[in-house]
Amino acid sequence: MDLNDLRMQINEIDEQILDLFVRRMNVCYDVAEYKIKNDLPVFHADREQQIIDRVRKEVSDDMANSAEVLFTNIMDISKCKQFQRFFANESEIAYIPLDLTGSHKVAVPGTIGSYSHVAAKHFLPESSPVFYELFAEVFEAVANGNADFGVVPIVNSTAGTVSQTYELMNKYDFKICASNKVAANHCFVVKHGTDISRIKEVYSHEQALAQCSNYIESHGYKTHTYENTALAACFVSESSNPIAAICSEECANHFGLDIIDYGIANAESNFTKFILISKEMRLAEGADIISVVLSVPHQRSSLYRMLTKFSVSGLNLTKIESRPIANTDFDVLFYLDFEGSIKSPDVVKLIRELETELSYFKFLGNYKEL
Repeated sequence: MDLNDLRMQINEIDEQILDLFVRRMNVCYDVAEYKIKNDLPVFHADREQQIIDRVRKEVSDDMANSAEVLFTNIMDISKCKQFQRFFANESEIAYIPLDLTGSHKVAVPGTIGSYSHVAAKHFLPESSPVFYELFAEVFEAVANGNADFGVVPIVNSTAGTVSQTYELMNKYDFKICASNKVAANHCFVVKHGTDISRIKEVYSHEQALAQCSNYIESHGYKTHTYENTALAACFVSESSNPIAAICSEECANHFGLDIIDYGIANAESNFTKFILISKEMRLAEGADIISVVLSVPHQRSSLYRMLTKFSVSGLNLTKIESRPIANTDFDVLFYLDFEGSIKSPDVVKLIRELETELSYFKFLGNYKEL
């Protein structure tokens, strides 16, 4: 028997598997209809475990784990299909059309010339920002209605995620309305007339310090974190000590600081992504990015099984990131971005499924990069 004969056997077996798979899915649809009529839940943990236990007993030990993975996958697909039947009549998620024209109250961390200020002007060119010292104050302003929108950084192409923003996203109720990216062209600046040879310390936001770590280490500077690059520049401009800041050129010019070096980031191409947040769900025409945050149980393959839902729905994941949950035994939250629109029935069904099945799920918004 040659390789072609063996492959023909595999093809015949695959056809049988596919036929049985289709038959099983059709029965699952009937099960879903029965559960809907009798107000029963989709997930039945005991029934699932019974199937897994039976499958493992009916194969050899060296095949048990593989067989469990196969049947777990089949059952996960079955559950996804049943949920799609359960939520077949779900309408799209309620939203307000996003309108960035005219004047709005927009909360921005830092002060004039900060990168957040640059991002805010891009989002809302006709609006005047209200500056806050802390990121938390921006979220608070949006939450209590003191601002229509807020602008905060979320990730940098060199230093990664902005931890403060992720922590606050879990704490506050809000929706992401849009995103944009700003080139972070960092400058090393001092107060006019400062003797450069006396500079030993540099102030900036922790992200800017991380993005310029090579420059800082090569000069032996001691670093001090500040709430914002622009506020660090302001601090340096008002100090009588020989200290420096890392900030944008625009910010340095605003505070009358001398620029000692331009473009000091570790990477030549250095961008920061910002998000525009609102208390309400505001949807831009053509929004194609969806962000969610969720948790999965401490069980083997739980993350893999959750991700199966996206594949069954035909949705493309573009980002997945885990962040630790404070005051827990290394529990984590997963932040996911995927392509789609809440106007799509497949997306709405998936969101409803995740809301129903997971112990913690939060829809963060549907938006596009402007």
